[in-house]
Amino acid sequence: MKVIKNVSYDNRYPECTLDIYLPDINPSPVFIYFHGGGLESGSKEEISEDLKQLPNHNIALVSVGYRLYPQAKYPDFILDVAKAINFIKEYNKDKQLFSDIYVGGTSAGGYLAMMLYFDRRYLGEYGIDPDEFKGWVFDAGQPTVHFNVLRERGLDTRLVRIDEGAPLYFINKDIDNEKQTKLLFIVAEHDLPNRYEQTMLLLKTLDQFNYDMTKVKLVIMLGYNHATYSICEEVNKFIKGIN
Repeated sequence: MKVIKNVSYDNRYPECTLDIYLPDINPSPVFIYFHGGGLESGSKEEISEDLKQLPNHNIALVSVGYRLYPQAKYPDFILDVAKAINFIKEYNKDKQLFSDIYVGGTSAGGYLAMMLYFDRRYLGEYGIDPDEFKGWVFDAGQPTVHFNVLRERGLDTRLVRIDEGAPLYFINKDIDNEKQTKLLFIVAEHDLPNRYEQTMLLLKTLDQFNYDMTKVKLVIMLGYNHATYSICEEVNKFIKGIN
């Protein structure tokens, strides 16, 4: 395994760096990962040791840092991760390290990944269609407006709000089923209040708007609380097409 640390994807901000974990065999699939921490804590280094072992399964890992509250404001963190994805695409044109691209995140990172997938404006700024990637992983992400975005607005963080700050808001019937890529949702049996139910609402909404549910997989982590488990095995199976 080879690790390339602190690669800047936006030199205006010191937080906007990423770490690349490469397997011994290249090119390989890559999993671009956004860490959790409520959009106010966490870092690209603070990810599970299991996830850092993905290169031992011949899967590259890119762990992305992004701006956080209180310095950042909505939608700075979404703009950051969109820019990071574009950077990796351009980086790969030169390096030819990655065969297929997968994107995902945990908790706040799951929210960011969902915003990029469902609100196509962010990646669209770079001419990127979210469905051009081989798959997306949404682990314990909030499908409604993130609680810290609510706090920024001066609202009660317990509110369930669906507007342009919510991935759910952008689910629509214009999806092209033939182009639609595969999606993996992961949630804990004993997740945060309403996180499980909100995930079920999102999945039901996908079905109602005629998304191809054969390309959508749900994994419930039985016996676990919010983000207390490793997603390495599920990501490995998802990328390799193992049911």
